[in-house]
Amino acid sequence: MTDIVIIGGGVAGLSAGIYARMNGYSAAVYEMAASAGGNLCSWEREGCVIDNCVHWLTGTNKATPTYKMWEELGVLGEGVEIIQPETLYTCEYGGWRLSLGRDLDRLRCDMLSVSPPDSRETERFIRAVKVMQGITGIAGKDHDRGISKARLLAAVPLLGRYYRMTAGELAMRFRHPLLRRFIAGLLTERFGSVALLEVFSCFTGCDGDLPRGGSAGMAARMTARFRELGGELFTGMKAVRLDRGGRKISAAVFEDGTVAEGKRFIVTADPERVFGGLVDLPMPRRLDVLYTDPRLARFSSVHCAFSCAAFDPPFRGDLIITVPKDMRQKLGGCRMVAREFSHEPSFAPPGRTVIQTMLFTDEETSKGYIGLKNDDPDGYAEKKERFSAAAKELLTRRFPFLADKLTLIDVWTPATYRRYTGAEIGSYMSFAFTSGYIPRPVKCRVRGTDNLYLAGQWLQPPGGLPIAAESGRRAIREIVRQDKRTSR
Repeated sequence: MTDIVIIGGGVAGLSAGIYARMNGYSAAVYEMAASAGGNLCSWEREGCVIDNCVHWLTGTNKATPTYKMWEELGVLGEGVEIIQPETLYTCEYGGWRLSLGRDLDRLRCDMLSVSPPDSRETERFIRAVKVMQGITGIAGKDHDRGISKARLLAAVPLLGRYYRMTAGELAMRFRHPLLRRFIAGLLTERFGSVALLEVFSCFTGCDGDLPRGGSAGMAARMTARFRELGGELFTGMKAVRLDRGGRKISAAVFEDGTVAEGKRFIVTADPERVFGGLVDLPMPRRLDVLYTDPRLARFSSVHCAFSCAAFDPPFRGDLIITVPKDMRQKLGGCRMVAREFSHEPSFAPPGRTVIQTMLFTDEETSKGYIGLKNDDPDGYAEKKERFSAAAKELLTRRFPFLADKLTLIDVWTPATYRRYTGAEIGSYMSFAFTSGYIPRPVKCRVRGTDNLYLAGQWLQPPGGLPIAAESGRRAIREIVRQDKRTSR
């Protein structure tokens, strides 16, 4: 009998499996897809690789504890090249262009150059980013310094100011339209501005880079690490039920009839699918609150990918394009993100690169895409075709020379993400949080049972890869603690 049966072979499940083996437990991971990785999904179309997960990874700075975790999981370390893009994203307005680059002091100068009247707000924002870097230990010239308790206490009022604001509210404190777009454009207006501080601090602190090979490379390295440690991986295995007798889970039952018995079970799926679905237990109260808290929201997005007959694209990283009023109904939003992949030459044939577009979708819109795909496949295909035509039109309006250089290679929606992640609305992160919210992890142990645990990004907003990986490690540490052993 396997010591630990893990349902879900995404980042959380592979992390749990790796740490289980490191601590001497036998572990078997069951993944519903044809390969492990979960959100780390990528696929090939017409000689191009479409990658829509790892666009920057927290924990690439060797001074951070997260880097050590990624090393243990096989994601980073010896032999893994880390790409440091010049910019994370760029905004434009009226001939002005502003980018989030590596140099925080350069960013400060650029923001002051755009709008001297906004100097007070700019200086305060840059100072808050530096405080955030100190909190995470990536401050200073070499991005390896922390912050003293005295400085942290002195910065509490400053951080409290951003805690009380959304990104949209912060943006409105600036006078210049470009600065407003720059502040609100990355995470959208509703996200808490503290999350924006974290993004800025990570990228300028060399803690938000790209591992070579993108999502597929990261998934392959985690899978190899798990197998090297002696873990068992079963793919194409969709769990349909957890058998329970009293307080104990006895087995996991899969769609093909396979039954996996185990001493303990870790489930990494969307809790809405787990409780009342896989297991006949109510959702734990602290999890249920996440789904109903008005400060939290689920989201997804709709995308296009184009093969571009120009290896040197007209922008770097992400470019946030304001959608003109006459196109907002076609695209379903007022802001489109264009992303280029010239940093990964292997993602496209020689002389070409991949350009992807993205528009965020709220919960209602996401459910609409999923419902349309299920109920009217032809209508779903037509909607994707209209969206891709509008996305291409917007790109070529901004860059006319691309008109004959873009070839559509794929369109994907929340319905696609639902297929890869199993999440109800096709979420690839957990919950976006607004102002006045401090994310806290939900406990991994399921009350009312003796051997059922949870892992996954759903246990802590806003989710993401590091949170998912940490949740897998946390579940194993809880098991080790119960067994009165010393965890690794």
